[in-house]
Amino acid sequence: MDQTDSGKVESSLILLGVTGCIAAYKSAELLRLLQKRGYTITAILTEHAQKFITPLTLAALSGRPVITEMFSSTGGDFGPGPAIDHIHLAREARALVVAPATANTLAKFANGIADDFLSTLYLATPAPVVVAPAMNVKMWNHPAVQRNVETLRARGTVIVDPDEGYLAEGYHGKGRLAELDRIVEEVEKTTYQRLDLKGETVLVTAGPTCEDIDPVRYLTNRSSGKMGYQLALAARQRGARTILVSGPTRLSPPSGVETVLVRSAQEMREQVLAHFQEATIVIKAAAVADFTPLRAATQKIKKNETGWTLELVPAPDILSEIGRMKQKQVLVGFAAETGNALEHGRQKLQRKNLDLIVVNDVSQPGAGFDSDTNVVTILSKEGRERRIDRASKLEVAHRILDEVLACRSPHG
Repeated sequence: MDQTDSGKVESSLILLGVTGCIAAYKSAELLRLLQKRGYTITAILTEHAQKFITPLTLAALSGRPVITEMFSSTGGDFGPGPAIDHIHLAREARALVVAPATANTLAKFANGIADDFLSTLYLATPAPVVVAPAMNVKMWNHPAVQRNVETLRARGTVIVDPDEGYLAEGYHGKGRLAELDRIVEEVEKTTYQRLDLKGETVLVTAGPTCEDIDPVRYLTNRSSGKMGYQLALAARQRGARTILVSGPTRLSPPSGVETVLVRSAQEMREQVLAHFQEATIVIKAAAVADFTPLRAATQKIKKNETGWTLELVPAPDILSEIGRMKQKQVLVGFAAETGNALEHGRQKLQRKNLDLIVVNDVSQPGAGFDSDTNVVTILSKEGRERRIDRASKLEVAHRILDEVLACRSPHG
């Protein structure tokens, strides 16, 4: 994503091309996922795509006009007065994303045919292009289609290969539109060009921990892991070798990130210590349990009428431990609070020997657990205080990494 001189991460314009196949209905959800990452979307529907999804649907979701004709004009969206949109869109776009892309669309792109708005836009834009094909398995495997795919790859087009599975025609094979999260990930990798963390090793922790009471019960918390996973993605996007130590979540680890799955606070401690010395930046975004049962029962504890007392002891304080150990590392902690957030954050920053602490009041709308957005204040040991108003967690992650780099600057 682009960054202004003020350091604010700006939303970027993505052109979302949708072509005529049954997977076109998934473009609505793809649009939403891209919006959650902070992108602004203009959708482009081919004539055949409109047989599967309406322009009204994508216009309502995007809040912007949908392009359906070769010479349609949106006027004020890209400059005063009427204009031929593919010229303006080509200049303004951060990326052109085509999902789903039919065999016909691949052939047009590969052979320079410009007979509709989307194919003309493809030839006119200098922006990177991400294409996610979807079609019958026999079509996908046809030599002509594969030749077109290789032609596009050779030109630098990012091809998100289709997945295997059951197809609309009843066949099983490769041809289904790739999982939407995978498409979004490729878009983010393509549009983010800064490599200011190249040569760094970033260790990130994410998610909750689970502290077993007996074979069927455990103590945990509401952390979804989303903030930590977005930090790992952001670090990898910026060129770092990234190690993610994650408690139990429903999330898929970002590709290219070395991921270690753990369950308990003790397991997380062991993995953090195992990788700590090789890390240059450590970001402890996990919501590690403060307490754990004194002992876990080997059999299920039966219900009774007199009540039940559960004896708890402190869980390992990983952040304090590595705070005492750190030498070359920049150490970042998190403080999820529900009151007096900044005061508690400053105390934790000093008590645990951190370089930065990310403070958020999880009671605020659009912040905290399981949200796709966050509202945080980043405090530094030098006394800097940077508030980030509601933004996607990926944007927040990049702002945190900006502050990490500022810690190393003599003028930070």
